[in-house]
Amino acid sequence: MSGTPKTHEVWITGIGLASSLGGDTAAHAHLFSGDPVQPCVDGTRYAPYPVHPLSDIDFATQIPKKSDLRQMEDWQRIGVYAAGLALADAGVAGNGALLDRTHLAVAAGSGERDTKVDCEVLDRLDQRGDAAVLAKEILPGALRPTLFLAQLSNMLAGNISIVHNVTGSSRTFMGEEMAGLAAIEDAFRRIRAGQADIVLAGGALNAEREDLLLGYEIGHNLWRDAHRPVWARAGEQGGFIPGSVGAFLILESRPHAEARGAAPYARLAAFETERTGRGPGDVTRALSDLIARLRVPIPTGPLPVLSGASGVAPATDEELSFFGTLTARGRDPIVRAYGSLIGHGVEAHVPAGIALAALALRHGQLPPLSETDDIELPLTGAVDRVLVTAVGHWRGEGLALLERISEKAT
Repeated sequence: MSGTPKTHEVWITGIGLASSLGGDTAAHAHLFSGDPVQPCVDGTRYAPYPVHPLSDIDFATQIPKKSDLRQMEDWQRIGVYAAGLALADAGVAGNGALLDRTHLAVAAGSGERDTKVDCEVLDRLDQRGDAAVLAKEILPGALRPTLFLAQLSNMLAGNISIVHNVTGSSRTFMGEEMAGLAAIEDAFRRIRAGQADIVLAGGALNAEREDLLLGYEIGHNLWRDAHRPVWARAGEQGGFIPGSVGAFLILESRPHAEARGAAPYARLAAFETERTGRGPGDVTRALSDLIARLRVPIPTGPLPVLSGASGVAPATDEELSFFGTLTARGRDPIVRAYGSLIGHGVEAHVPAGIALAALALRHGQLPPLSETDDIELPLTGAVDRVLVTAVGHWRGEGLALLERISEKAT
């Protein structure tokens, strides 16, 4: 065989997005109106740690059976709900023949702990010092089997399949922000290679959990003060503000989308990932290498960027250094850190950033400025492409380039 293998364009044809700002894409449309947006932040419930809480949504609109809702924890409800939104938005929901061929790529954590049971074990440890025996005594009666099984990460994909009848292949990825990168990359590369026509990809996080906050605080990753935008936090020892987020995308090959008359939001033109050791300068070097690996021409001049920066130091400062290298190459990054608005969604953060970039291309606007200094600047001119950066708070780097699809292409 000779020649270059044929690759397919990857289109985004459906978006399901739920965050502190709203329960669907329509609720996020005000991000692209040009008006200021006030982030929704709860600074008292888990003080001193602020959290972006999930907006008040009705899960039953996408998970109608009460029995399904009962056996899921909140992080699964958020994910199943957002997945249903994406399927409906793309015109896939209810189409049995299409759902049979829709594949799943899901970024998931390891589920939620039952803090009441944990506290019972710890309280009893004051009286008896045998933790192993105590666990065997308490856990069998305290944890229902269905609840325990629901803590497995692949149960999120399983519940999406059951509730929404998505019966193609299913892959689950764990590993915080890297999981979100891996889920989108898996879907992107399979479609490009002709191994899949349509994939539902995304992730979910319930940030309103004491066990989750404890884990991240032990690693010195959380911001311990009133809400401040991402870039402001990086300069003051850093830290991220978690946000409850569900973000799913329908990624589809262009021929498949055109054949069924699907209207695309944007083209996912390139996607590259990396995982460095996070030594000094590693993030800047990784992002510089990744933009070279995109292999898609990026014109000089203004370049809209949706940054997935967390605010954790020193990684966030190193991402700023990367923007400086872009300027030196004749590109003028017009940056927005979307974590300033919806919080840091960990597994769901990359899918959320790509969803927001697709919406920015649809509306022809970037989200509003969240800074008054020289980091986030006004955008003049059209939004024809958006670069999405992903720098995990601990590991995982990636870049995605989205492009507007001209009317001639559709």
